[in-house]
Amino acid sequence: MNAKEIRKLFPILDQEVNGHKLVYLDSAATSQKPIQVIEAIDNYYRQYNSNVHRGVHTLGTRATDGYEGAREKVRKFINASSTEEVVFTRGTTTSINTIAVSYGRENVKDGDEIVISYMEHHSNIIPWQQLAKQTGATLKYLPLQEDGTISLEDVRKTITSNTKIVSIMHVSNVLGTMNPIKEIAKIAHEHGAVMVVDGAQSAPHLKVDVQDLDCDFLAFSGHKMGGPTGIGVMYGKKHHLEKMEPVEFGGEMIDFVGLQESTWKELPWKFEGGTPIIAGAIGLGAAIDFLQEIGLDEIEKHEHKLAAYALERMSEIEGMTIYGPKNPQNRAGLITFNLADVHPHDVATVLDAEGIAVRAGHHCAQPLMKWLDVSSTARASFYLYNTEEDIDSLVNGLVKTKEYFSNVF
Repeated sequence: MNAKEIRKLFPILDQEVNGHKLVYLDSAATSQKPIQVIEAIDNYYRQYNSNVHRGVHTLGTRATDGYEGAREKVRKFINASSTEEVVFTRGTTTSINTIAVSYGRENVKDGDEIVISYMEHHSNIIPWQQLAKQTGATLKYLPLQEDGTISLEDVRKTITSNTKIVSIMHVSNVLGTMNPIKEIAKIAHEHGAVMVVDGAQSAPHLKVDVQDLDCDFLAFSGHKMGGPTGIGVMYGKKHHLEKMEPVEFGGEMIDFVGLQESTWKELPWKFEGGTPIIAGAIGLGAAIDFLQEIGLDEIEKHEHKLAAYALERMSEIEGMTIYGPKNPQNRAGLITFNLADVHPHDVATVLDAEGIAVRAGHHCAQPLMKWLDVSSTARASFYLYNTEEDIDSLVNGLVKTKEYFSNVF
């Protein structure tokens, strides 16, 4: 793949920031959008803006076809068995909360266990904390190895016959760790537990096959994979979703409403109350088309190459601490780091003055920050539109940052 040519398809990247060519290295927070996605959303609002599933007029039919067509694209993208297993939500956070509330409250009780890891995003911690409080279950954490990976031996020690839910991120948004989800799911199932996967950082960057992983649930967001904000997916195995109750009521999800009782639509619509996220779904469908045209395998290879180059270049800087696996083949395309004696927010501020956008803070992973024994870190995250020249700019910016603070203090 030619990242320089791909970059031209992202209008926002063709600009200067603070007098410098924009170097966008914050795709783990949100990715930029290709022109195909922007035009798909614009075309919906200009040409066939209408509600779905309700009207029989032409615009309504076109909108419904676009919305449900996007669902089929998602189904193929993650290799779900049926579109009944693909529920549109606001994003990863909403998806995990829905699983915790709808599945969790019916299947977890006092004395049961929920297993997550220290590396989880807050969105994959707090819903389970709340479920544990409400049910009396115990929330257990998988330990991490020194390099920020998960040992299957520890998985076997932690998951027991009392474990009902295991919820692990596929790829860490801080460490870049690529977790062995398929193997963890097998261990979970051997103990009668369900496997929930936070795919926010994997779905945009590598092929995700829910049938191969044998996960029970998968959550991911459109805005991290070239799609619009406010749209995401909750995948669930059909036999789970059929037994689960909706968490939002009214509008699209009803079948029949009486004075005292109501019934719900079939899957997946019983989970999509109100007017759904029509433009978002159409935009997500366009993003999936775009990614598949390039090829997820090619994107993954490109990001591994960038990660290897970044690890090599950044390691040359004296006082640099890099977190997570050192083997670029065992990590995703992001580097989380600290520069000695310089606060991450100061690092990000100086880099921004050079037109370089990185993330600084706790990355919605405060338990992991505590495990790392830091309050915050800086993070550079790569995507299909990034190049080795972007990493060179980052390294040059970090050297300037170090020199600046050496002179100040």
